[in-house]
Amino acid sequence: MALSMTAFARQEAQQEWGTLSWEIRSVNQRYLEPHFRLPDTLRALEPTLRERLRQKLARGKVDISLRFTPADQQATLELNEPLLNQVIGTAEQLQQRLDVSAPLDIMRLLQWPGVMQSAQVDPDELRQTALSLFNDTLEELIEHRRREGNSLVAHIEQRLTQILDIVEQVGDYLPEALQRYRAQLKQKALDMAIELDDGRLEQEVLILAQKADVDEELDRLKTHVKEAQRALKSSGPCGRRLDFLMQEFNREANTLGSKALSTDITQAAVDLKVLIEQMREQIQNIE
Repeated sequence: MALSMTAFARQEAQQEWGTLSWEIRSVNQRYLEPHFRLPDTLRALEPTLRERLRQKLARGKVDISLRFTPADQQATLELNEPLLNQVIGTAEQLQQRLDVSAPLDIMRLLQWPGVMQSAQVDPDELRQTALSLFNDTLEELIEHRRREGNSLVAHIEQRLTQILDIVEQVGDYLPEALQRYRAQLKQKALDMAIELDDGRLEQEVLILAQKADVDEELDRLKTHVKEAQRALKSSGPCGRRLDFLMQEFNREANTLGSKALSTDITQAAVDLKVLIEQMREQIQNIE
């Protein structure tokens, strides 16, 4: 099933100790490109979040943000002494290595992520709640992508059906165009008082028919339609496959236009290119 890369999801969880809210936005991108904005107290979750995102999504630029609001904004802060000791010890080692004796800035030490933390919040519970809520938000995003993808598939399938209709029409146009060319040759011969025997006339018509033969192009267009329909029904990501097929569609439409014997066939080639471009624009959003 084709998934759109454009989607949005938001989930919120309220607990006694505060509120967590996730927002995930995704737009089209050639590769998977996640960007995280997390509170300092939960920044250590980023590797786990990246892995979960990679398991669920294949492409797209994804902006992920988490907001944590404590229940009591005036809650008492407590000092994370083990972490503070590590920071001070590392700073002192660096001073010795660089042979400097500058005093440590107390305020900067206190601003170090995790040194000061709310006494009311259990860090493990906070992390588990954040991870669980992230999973729910990600599933909501995927469902949104699925709905958008269904809409894109319907749009593309409609254009594929129109392409098949045009292919059938072009198959009918060619015999009529050759008949008109035969009549035009006869008329020119009469106008110029040139005697043109039937054998020579048929030879000229045959030469033109060989130059204007588009059966191969029409067959390839039908094959490309089948491949596109198969890709749209596949279970995995299909955007890149469809994008490649649009290039092949366009190549056949160009060849068809260059071989056109009549304005009907020329217009058919133009109509094909319009439909192909409409599909290509939609495919840019498919994962």
